[in-house]
Amino acid sequence: MRKQWKWFLAVAVFAAALILASVLYRQLSGRLDAQTPQPEADTAAMLSDGADQPQSDVAPDFTVLDAAGQSVKLSEHFGKPVIVNFWASWCGPCRSELGEFDDAAKNYAGTIDFMMVNLTDGQSETVDGVKEFVQSSGYSFPVYFDTQGSASDVYNTYSIPLTVFIRADGTLMTSHIGSMNGSTLQGYIDQLLAQ
Repeated sequence: MRKQWKWFLAVAVFAAALILASVLYRQLSGRLDAQTPQPEADTAAMLSDGADQPQSDVAPDFTVLDAAGQSVKLSEHFGKPVIVNFWASWCGPCRSELGEFDDAAKNYAGTIDFMMVNLTDGQSETVDGVKEFVQSSGYSFPVYFDTQGSASDVYNTYSIPLTVFIRADGTLMTSHIGSMNGSTLQGYIDQLLAQ
């Protein structure tokens, strides 16, 4: 009788594990394949200074360097919608979405400003190395270099890629952590342009 009870218990535990694995698989695969954009981080919470109240919904400003080595502020782009993408060339998920961003930057030139902010630490990512990577990959989007880490600090960039969507008036719309396919990016762009 005891052997049967142990056998029954083992089968029940195994069945419960299979059901749990199935549920988790559906939830995780649904997130990866989502066609409608869903923000993966609450932008206000992401930018919270740790107090009970989140910071204002105005996008925090930062200064980065352009390809010519000139300082550029995020706020200089206000007046048009802005999409800021934090990335690095060593990051596989970042690389997987760069083509989508390059296409979008071409398609929406003059309508949306794209700021592809490279996390340039001077060791694993250098300005010259990133320029070579972008050129050899055939990308034409504007690249900016966060050599001081100030932009990534302001946006609490703990995971990349991170994309921040900013309305033309300089207020935050939403953010997305992780790589995006073309249709997800397009969904965010549609929302941004509708506001």
